[in-house]
Amino acid sequence: MKLHPVRTYRSDEQLAKEDQLAWKVAQVAIDPVAVEPDVVEMIVNRVIDNAAVAVASIGRAPAVAARGQAEAHPVAAGGAGSTVFGGTVFGVGGRFSPEWAAFANGVAVRELDYHDTFLAADYSHPGDNIPPILAVAQHAGMDGAALVRGIATGYEIQVDLVKAISLHRHKIDHVAHLGPSAAAGIGTLLGLDPEVIFQAVGQALHTTTATRQSRKGEISTWKAYAPAFAGKMAIEAIDRAMRGQTSPSPIWEGEDGVIAWLLDGPEGRYEVPLPETGEPKRAILDTYTKEHSAEYQAQAWIDLARDLGARHPELRDPANVTRIVLHTSHHTHYVIGSGANDPQKFDPTASRETLDHSIPYIFAVALQDGTWHHVDSYLPSRAGRPDTVELWHKVSTVEDPEWTRRYHSNDLRLKAFGGRVEIDLADGTRIVDEIAVADAHPLGARPFARPQYVQKFRTLASGVLSDPEIERFLDIAQRLPELAPDELAGLNVVAAGLPTPPKGLF
Repeated sequence: MKLHPVRTYRSDEQLAKEDQLAWKVAQVAIDPVAVEPDVVEMIVNRVIDNAAVAVASIGRAPAVAARGQAEAHPVAAGGAGSTVFGGTVFGVGGRFSPEWAAFANGVAVRELDYHDTFLAADYSHPGDNIPPILAVAQHAGMDGAALVRGIATGYEIQVDLVKAISLHRHKIDHVAHLGPSAAAGIGTLLGLDPEVIFQAVGQALHTTTATRQSRKGEISTWKAYAPAFAGKMAIEAIDRAMRGQTSPSPIWEGEDGVIAWLLDGPEGRYEVPLPETGEPKRAILDTYTKEHSAEYQAQAWIDLARDLGARHPELRDPANVTRIVLHTSHHTHYVIGSGANDPQKFDPTASRETLDHSIPYIFAVALQDGTWHHVDSYLPSRAGRPDTVELWHKVSTVEDPEWTRRYHSNDLRLKAFGGRVEIDLADGTRIVDEIAVADAHPLGARPFARPQYVQKFRTLASGVLSDPEIERFLDIAQRLPELAPDELAGLNVVAAGLPTPPKGLF
């Protein structure tokens, strides 16, 4: 990897195109380096993972509404069109304009907050790259090998940006790293010229910068739509750039660019790691998926809470507990912990999206139930149970500098997302325990591999898809690198009895 210095430039400094980060991203995208076998294996795993969580959410209101928007935009000219999760796999009736198909599928993937993650200087769900890149692959008649190359680039660029540039510190939503990465991945997929990719990356970034209010306070359904919108914008940016249209430049480094006015300002300095020419794109191997449907920083805490409840069942009764303090990282404390100062995180009537970002709620329920379920654990009846509310309100978080240091460590053997819990009991005793990473993490107690990804799909698809449809999808997904263009439409699922989308403008 090579570190590329990035800073702002005055307009009279005239930063050359070749020295701009967007151009360097384009150079990574056009590098024809082979995708290594272990990366191919993980890409297949993440395609299965995305499909699993999309299937589990396709009947939920945000995904249904997004599907309705896509279905109002039938296949566009210039290609075969793209498929939408839950609809017809083959035939004209099941094909839609690629940007809208990517949008609908992106909402389905993100709705339950249940797919892969990468956390460093910023936060991300790199699997959000898959819906737009897949939609364009279907529309443009690309094969499975090309799709694999495109996904490898999407992951690489997003992870590299997340390692170097913090958006969250300036309250900018993390999808501002997704627009450029998806555009770069589509550029690789289609084999576009670097100039086209350069322009598309700039346009995708320019149109996907937004505030983090979508993840603050009473969290709305837009939380699932934000990354889908970024993927849709990436496709539209590629389309414009292919037509010869240009974009704001330098988009990151300009005097009125993203760094100068949205991030660290004119004095901001970054070093962005990018693969050198001929260096394999391996960033997907640094990412990790979720066993539980909750914010990633909650994954390890769910596992610890389950274990504590089994070993100390007395902790499940709030009458026995005086207080529970989670000593954890800056992000966990200030984003999903009591440091956020969001009263909604302690409100039994809060939305699912809000409870998903409340570690006090999540820890209390996992402690009592000894399990975590993507639907049942968020039901209003579950959140409103009096003994749960009482226990939940005894949970707080504090930032621990050591856990913050480990959270930001570039050494993946030390990087951690958990913390230490101290539980004071009414009888005066104290229970102390800690966990560094989730059980499903590559360094965890039960790391996810192909069998676990397949089982996650089977579990979430049960009762939603027929058994033959489950087996059909798993077969074609696991043959991804060898798929012919006409087989890519099969990377979709058909579900019976889906709700009719509500009426809108289209």
